[in-house]
Amino acid sequence: MTTPPVLTVLDVHKSFGAHHVLDGIHLSVHPGDIVAVLGPSGCGKTTLLRLIAGFDQLDSGTITIDGRVVAQRATGSTVSLPPERRRVGVVPQEGALFPHLDVAGNVGFGLPRGAQSAERVAEVLGLVGLDGHQLQRPHELSGGQQQRVALARALAPNPSLVLLDEPFSSLDAAMRNQVRDEVFDVLRAAGATAILVTHDQQEALSVADHVAVMMSGRVAQFGEPAELYAAPSTLQVATFVGEAVVLAGTAQGQVAQCALGKLATRVGDPADGPVQVVVRPEQVSISSVGDERPAPANAVTGTVVSRSYFGHDGLVRVAVGDVVVACRTAAGELPPRGTEVHVWVTSPVMAFRAAD
Repeated sequence: MTTPPVLTVLDVHKSFGAHHVLDGIHLSVHPGDIVAVLGPSGCGKTTLLRLIAGFDQLDSGTITIDGRVVAQRATGSTVSLPPERRRVGVVPQEGALFPHLDVAGNVGFGLPRGAQSAERVAEVLGLVGLDGHQLQRPHELSGGQQQRVALARALAPNPSLVLLDEPFSSLDAAMRNQVRDEVFDVLRAAGATAILVTHDQQEALSVADHVAVMMSGRVAQFGEPAELYAAPSTLQVATFVGEAVVLAGTAQGQVAQCALGKLATRVGDPADGPVQVVVRPEQVSISSVGDERPAPANAVTGTVVSRSYFGHDGLVRVAVGDVVVACRTAAGELPPRGTEVHVWVTSPVMAFRAAD
């Protein structure tokens, strides 16, 4: 038996004046699922979150939480429950803690006074690893601790759904990864159903069970992270979800001819004719010309134009004719600029019909 979704967003539209922000959004989130809403700036991610929370009103469509319609605008029917009646917890970008309240006061804000609420505050502080910090003020906490207080406050009322709006954007890179992992460990331990809004592809792919990629006010594709990365539905999704190089080519059946030679294709439109070939850096291998290791027969020749060192690995960019391709390689195998190298693709690539 299929478990009913916690959240259903059905054909939701929203405009601000003449600007159409959401154009027929459909989305379902099931119990215990962590869904990332991923997209570029201006695609409508935060607007969608605000409509679910009840901070803004939709123009048309329906939003249902736990089987109850919380927002609807259709012919003959208008529903708009206030945020406090939607059983939604929100973790905003900056945490938005009250500076004049201690940690316990921030977490318990909005809960009824009494011993039961005090017990709940202690429980969620223990869950987020801040037991013993009840009397501290926000300015006495690190950025990561403040974010965990914000999460504890969102979890305190036992919401049906937790909404996180780019909650790690104000943290430095080193702390961001640590706090992100801690926050999602807490959400999973609590069995929470959550939606994360982010523009960070790595963040979405690494923490979410499912990802909704938004483009121009619509959900362009919804699926598991591995599915989106390996089998994107459009060229736009392919180039947004992960690093990629796009090469013009010509397809014949499941083979595409491009600057890197004849390449086998695996997803996209296999129709004959002009195509856009998408190659991920991890699909490209290189070896210096004259290296003892023989290059495959299908290798082409190029020249290294730049290299980037990341510690755990590196990225080499190689000019092949008029195009530049990227190759991800071991950090100790970064040939210097100007090196002539053999270049080849190690696995089938994606190909999409070229726009007319």
